[in-house]
Amino acid sequence: MPVRTQGYAALDFKEWGLFSAPHVESYMGLVFANLDPDAVSFEAYMGDYKWYFDIQFALSEGGMEVLGEPHRWIVDANWKQGAENFCGDSSHTQMTHKSVLETGIIDPVSAGAPKEGTGLHIHDCSGHAISIRQLPGEAPFISYPPEVTQHFKPGRLNQDQFDLAERSLLQNGTLFPNFSFLHIGLSDSPQKPHAGFLTLRVWQPKGPNQMEIWNWILAPVEASPEYKRRAYQVGMSSFSPSGSFEQDDVAVWPSVARTAATIFAEINNMRFNYQMGLGDMSSSEPIRDWVGPGVANSTNAGEGGLRTFHHTWYERMTNSKLELDHHDH
Repeated sequence: MPVRTQGYAALDFKEWGLFSAPHVESYMGLVFANLDPDAVSFEAYMGDYKWYFDIQFALSEGGMEVLGEPHRWIVDANWKQGAENFCGDSSHTQMTHKSVLETGIIDPVSAGAPKEGTGLHIHDCSGHAISIRQLPGEAPFISYPPEVTQHFKPGRLNQDQFDLAERSLLQNGTLFPNFSFLHIGLSDSPQKPHAGFLTLRVWQPKGPNQMEIWNWILAPVEASPEYKRRAYQVGMSSFSPSGSFEQDDVAVWPSVARTAATIFAEINNMRFNYQMGLGDMSSSEPIRDWVGPGVANSTNAGEGGLRTFHHTWYERMTNSKLELDHHDH
């Protein structure tokens, strides 16, 4: 309030205070607000997806700490491009991020071509989805070094959640509609070791052809100041306004909607193909004894997570249930 003591000396703050959101909840140190008085609780909204969401924040007793200031920048693309991408768009990495693969700042297993046994897509999980790259039989623990992993313990996680994190190279997902995360180990130089970090994303719509990305970089609270500086540098070099991965993605996203809106696309009745991994397109079957919730496929050569995102979007926008056949699972 400008010049309060001179211009508003007798103002009744009880009458002119801030408005409150009907629902405000803190979860894992994050604050979520909902403007709908009739909304369910945040945990009810997460549903079964809580099983995967908690892994990102509860590997150690202290949890995760935000490093530095948040980054915000404008991208000339629809917000759904980023949100669906983080649901499990594993097939784009081998081409879109080919430059970072060639420079050696990321492991080919983490960003190379999808491969049976090393990739997991978990979809249809209370309307949310997650993608995981892993090394079965090994314990990369998202590339955190021993000085950090020594602080990791099941604690708030059950043993299955902890074991999944231990064998993971990365985990990325989207809590519908526009809250995404990426837990990954990268380097800013092929001569330097990888460092694990967590990045959080909010894709803020600015219209049909523009969004503002809000981005945070986090590391475990127990990590040393030296490691946190390293994790922040690696996060900045990869997923930030000037990050290597970021520049790859934002070179592609704007062209998708732009091309679909052309006269040429209209003349040719251009459509998107969402058949990847469905029916005869793939020999992969859902994992029958999967330890977590949702539908899990042992290959990431599919788009179950992206279809989950758009199924949820359709249902929320139309307030109607979209009927799916069994091939979608």
